[in-house]
Amino acid sequence: MDYHLLTFVTVAEKLNFTRAAESLHITQSAVTLSIKALEKKYNVTFLDRTNKYVKLTKAGELFYFHAKKILSEYKEVNDLIEHLSEKKSRPLTIGSSFTFGEYLLPKIMAKNVRINKNQEKPMISIRNSNRIVDQLLRGEIDLGIIDSPLKTHPHLSITPFKEDELVIIVSKNHRFANETFVELSDLYEETWILREEDSGTRQIINQFFHDQAFSPPVIRSFGSIQIIKESIEADLGISILSKYAIQKEIFMGSLKILRIKNRPITRYFSYIIPEFSFKQHAVSPLIKALTKENKRLYQNINLGNNM
Repeated sequence: MDYHLLTFVTVAEKLNFTRAAESLHITQSAVTLSIKALEKKYNVTFLDRTNKYVKLTKAGELFYFHAKKILSEYKEVNDLIEHLSEKKSRPLTIGSSFTFGEYLLPKIMAKNVRINKNQEKPMISIRNSNRIVDQLLRGEIDLGIIDSPLKTHPHLSITPFKEDELVIIVSKNHRFANETFVELSDLYEETWILREEDSGTRQIINQFFHDQAFSPPVIRSFGSIQIIKESIEADLGISILSKYAIQKEIFMGSLKILRIKNRPITRYFSYIIPEFSFKQHAVSPLIKALTKENKRLYQNINLGNNM
């Protein structure tokens, strides 16, 4: 901060040396010395001053306008540095969408921690995809994993790294439980129990329905994958979820999978990082573990003939 500039701006706004000194918590003589130093530096008079008043000269008015802008920029830079310092000091944080965060990320992180015992252990925040993008832009998380399409963003790097399939799930007692493929029109009268509107999964489903000109009359929304699965098991309706979210239920036989003939529903999990980050070195090993372990994990998942 240039304290001569700050002193000048304060005098220009107070139009009184005594009040300026009180505002800055310095002596009046210090105010006088600062003004004289500026006037000597630029070889111009900024203030007309008498025993009765202090008044800006034309040069003083011009100098005040630019000095005010400079001080404002000083504050912006100071605020930015403080903000970046706060982000640098907080724990490494991963934000993940519900499907990946609840059903895949824990296994990956557990193995990564065993292998890299000295690596910083990240905090994990589970949110929907839109919220993760917002958190990244605000600097609240360092790495995001989303399951919905995201257009190019000037401040984010977006990398798809694994394909996922969404499948229709029904209870073991459903009339189509023993089928493998059905026509979408066969499911028009069903009660559809889906994720909430702003979730990545729901965005994919909405687009799929739109592309197929399919608009079922009954749709219920829940923000919890577990509640959706339990509702389907209780024969309250049918749903569409990632096949990785239903491994246990398929293995136990409480849920069955249906696919639409010649109409697979696919998407990609993507990781996103901010364009600039103090945590880049800490994030890089996580990205490497994420992509490497996912490749092995997906190859080894065996959900039986239903998958």
